[in-house]
Amino acid sequence: MSNKITIDELEKYLWGSAVLLRTHVDAGAYKQYIFPLLFFKRLSDVYDEECEKIRKEYGEEALDWEENHQFLIPDGAHWNDVRNVSQNVGKAIKDAFHAIEVANPEKLQGIFGDASWTNKNRLPDRLLKDLMEHFSSKTLSIENCPADELGQGYEYLIKQFADDSGHTAQEFYTNRTVVNLMTEMLKPQPGESIYDPTCGSAGMLISAVAYLKQQKKEWRNLSIYGQEIVTLTSAIARMNLLLHGIQDFEIVNADTLKTPAFTDHAKLQQFDIVLANPPYSIKQWDRTAFENDKYGRNFLGTPPQGRADYAFFQHILKSMDSTTGRCSILFPHGVLSRNDEQSMRKTLVQMDLVEAIIGIGKGLFYNSPMEACIIICRSKKSADRRHKVLFINAKNEVTRKNAQSYLEPEHIHKISEVYDKFAIIESFSNVATIEQIANNNYSLGIPKYVAGVIEETEEEQNLDEAIDNWMRSSSSAQNEYKILNSLLLEGGEVNV
Repeated sequence: MSNKITIDELEKYLWGSAVLLRTHVDAGAYKQYIFPLLFFKRLSDVYDEECEKIRKEYGEEALDWEENHQFLIPDGAHWNDVRNVSQNVGKAIKDAFHAIEVANPEKLQGIFGDASWTNKNRLPDRLLKDLMEHFSSKTLSIENCPADELGQGYEYLIKQFADDSGHTAQEFYTNRTVVNLMTEMLKPQPGESIYDPTCGSAGMLISAVAYLKQQKKEWRNLSIYGQEIVTLTSAIARMNLLLHGIQDFEIVNADTLKTPAFTDHAKLQQFDIVLANPPYSIKQWDRTAFENDKYGRNFLGTPPQGRADYAFFQHILKSMDSTTGRCSILFPHGVLSRNDEQSMRKTLVQMDLVEAIIGIGKGLFYNSPMEACIIICRSKKSADRRHKVLFINAKNEVTRKNAQSYLEPEHIHKISEVYDKFAIIESFSNVATIEQIANNNYSLGIPKYVAGVIEETEEEQNLDEAIDNWMRSSSSAQNEYKILNSLLLEGGEVNV
């Protein structure tokens, strides 16, 4: 009898763990505890599965051969060891995590994060025992739950956390249907290098792998790189990649603008594909250092202090291979026409790097009311696309259901086909020359090139951005207050 777990069963199983935490932990903190436990359970079950195969094929003595295991689980650090602990469960979990990381330094160092497992006011032994028993109800072996399916369940959980906790989780979740569109247009190929400088939970990197799998092309020889500033989120990215069956990757926890992780001597490492959804319009960044950037990432100019969008943009352009390089970036519409970035936009257009701009529907810029656009650039355009930019108005290509907005497969196909053909369709797409763009003071606003689109003034854009920033800060403050209040009520530790 098959023990294979269906997607529906997997989703209910995963969300059930969050339900257990509901009265103890704020929704914004679920990920700190559930993701590491899920990964711990998966590692242990896969290790057991490997051991069983090794016994059958090579005998008991072969269990000690490291080359037979993807990961090592030291004695006393297995899921079942911790499950059998009845007191100080948090300490047992923390010790097991440490032992596994030490035993697998190259692959798993720091992957379990630094959550406060020993705070019994927040995580009493009874709660941790209930969580472990819940996860123990299913065996997460590869046979029962293949990597792609477990990865799909993991993505579901990431989205649920983002929905459940409001704006606090949006830093690592990008609408997956938009990501699929971005990947579809860049068309990754076997053996290429893929990079995301603000990788969040690694959804864009995983999408590139999924694209090749769907095309039935070799995906294991991709070179995958990502950088993420938030420590916990970078750990989530690594777990996500591993749970999708991807083992050859490098994810670095650091500030991309301040300390780019991937360098080649005095210049940035270059990649075939860059996929990104940078944090938009951030104000807390070192503009002075960027003004004298040693990697030359200010070749378009230095962005204003209040908006670092073009700092990320220039980092991405500098990270593209000079021949094969192409990028797809999700940005708010403001980058297309704001006055204080006009001189940088002028140089960008004159360098003939921009290939296409796609305006997408409302609600697709996750957890934000602002509309978004996708900007595609290439280091070397094909001859028929040189000195031209394709503009697509895809604002109506969206489905909204149960308060969620997403792209249907037919939306993705329609947009990507127009991009592939560089087609002109009335009220949907148009091609503009660099001269025409220059005549519009180098504005890349879609309404200037595609008929029937209403153009927002910069004042309206700034108002949208101000409202969005207020909503983000308000939601964040509310969640932080909830966490602080719950800790004070429980008499727990408050880290300032």
